[in-house]
Amino acid sequence: MNQSSTSPSSHARQARIGFIQAGWHEDIVSRAREGFEQRLVALGLQADQIEDVTVPGVLEIPLQARLMADTGRYDLLVAAGFIVDGGIYRHDFVSSTVIDALMRVQLDTHCPILSVVLTPHHFQESSAHLAFFKEHFIEKGAEAAGACIMTLNNQTALTR
Repeated sequence: MNQSSTSPSSHARQARIGFIQAGWHEDIVSRAREGFEQRLVALGLQADQIEDVTVPGVLEIPLQARLMADTGRYDLLVAAGFIVDGGIYRHDFVSSTVIDALMRVQLDTHCPILSVVLTPHHFQESSAHLAFFKEHFIEKGAEAAGACIMTLNNQTALTR
C-alpha cells in the first residue's frame, strides 16, 4: 500500500494543501514554509497548491486547522511553529497541548496534519542560535514536503 515518497500520485498533483504558520518568531518559522515549497516543487507539485494562513501563535494553530479541515477544501494541512522556553511559561505544556489538539483535529476530521511545530531544549536569541534554527526550519519544512507526498500517495492507495 505504501507509495514512493518521491513520485507524486495524480491525487497528490491535484491536492490542495493548507500551511498554517504561527506569527511568533516569524523570522524563523517562515523558513519552514520556504523549505516546504522548495522541496514540494522539486517533487513535482506546484506552489499554487499551497494556501498560507498565519495565526498569532502556536496555541491558535489547532483551531485554525479545525476550521480549515471542516471546509473539506484541503487534502492535507501543515502546521509550523516554534515553542521556546522563555523562563516564564511552561513550554513543555504548550507543546503537548498543541500537538495533542492537532492529533485530535486530524482524527476527528480525517484531514492529515503534518507538524513542523518544534520545541528546542535550549534557545537563546543569540546570532548563533538564530542562524541555526533558521536553517533547521528549512530542513524540517523540506522533510514535511516528503511526508506530504507520502501521505497523499497513501490516501490514493486506500481508494483503489
